[in-house]
Amino acid sequence: MIADNITVRYGGVVANDSVSLEVRPNEIVGLIGPNGAGKTSFVDAITGFAKSEGTTSLGGENISGLAPHLKRRAGLSRTWQSGELFSNLSVAQNVSAPLRPGGLSVMIRDIFVRRGNKVDSAVTAALRVVGLNNVSDVVARDLSLGQQKLVGVARALVGRCSILLLDEPAAGLDSNESEDFAERVREVARSGPGILLIDHDMSLVLGVCHRIYVMEFGKIIFTGTPDEARIDSSVMAAYLGAPLEESDV
Repeated sequence: MIADNITVRYGGVVANDSVSLEVRPNEIVGLIGPNGAGKTSFVDAITGFAKSEGTTSLGGENISGLAPHLKRRAGLSRTWQSGELFSNLSVAQNVSAPLRPGGLSVMIRDIFVRRGNKVDSAVTAALRVVGLNNVSDVVARDLSLGQQKLVGVARALVGRCSILLLDEPAAGLDSNESEDFAERVREVARSGPGILLIDHDMSLVLGVCHRIYVMEFGKIIFTGTPDEARIDSSVMAAYLGAPLEESDV
């Protein structure tokens, strides 16, 4: 995925100012910055949920003008900060939701009949990648928070997904859950999709990402490796506050 000169305006406020970045297959790219920097606005823009200028291309094709569901169908998928699940439905039923034409009513109807083979295989593949294939029949409310987060990732992966945008997926996780989540993010990338990871958990971001972009006041102020980000003065001033040691990740 290549996002080129993405600009988002809300009235007189410029949330994103000519933001450009690239995410390649099998690559984990971090997008970090303080609250209000414009990270979620950027994700909303490239996925079609916010009006923007600039272009977004996927696999060499310009998908800028597509509606959100068509961008999803093209392979650009995302998770949401809220990450709500259907608490009374099973893991597999939650993950299969994007594959159900006709929306929620059709999905609920299908709960009472056998799922189709194509849906079954796609859901099984997504759950295997995130390590939840052994809890596919468990009701979502009975999962740990970390597992619930992974259900959201599997739901974004199911079907065609070449680029996955993770918007603060580790929010609320403790350190052990975050470590487990990090390994699952690596596994997702190894399975094929490129990942754009937005999170305030610096141990997670610096530990799993190949490259990092830092955003401040709607602009990209740094691009480089995690090691370079740890010591870059502009990154320190904008976000991290002090250089991170290896023991922090």
